[in-house]
Amino acid sequence: MVKDERNIYVDIERNRIRLVISHGEDEQITKLNLHEARDLLGKLDETLEDYEQRKNVRID
Repeated sequence: MVKDERNIYVDIERNRIRLVISHGEDEQITKLNLHEARDLLGKLDETLEDYEQRKNVRID
C-alpha cells in the first residue's frame, strides 16, 4: 500500500494569503484575507496545543 504524499504550500498574493493543499492527484486552493488567515492561525495553535495535551493523557 503506497501512502499519498500530502503537501501544504502557503504563498502571498496581492491582497490575500493563498493556501494550497495537495494530496495525490487532488488539490484544494483557499484564498484568505488577513483577518481570516490570523483566525486560522489562532485555531491551529489552539488545536495543536490541545493535541499535545491529549497525547500525554493515558487512558486505561
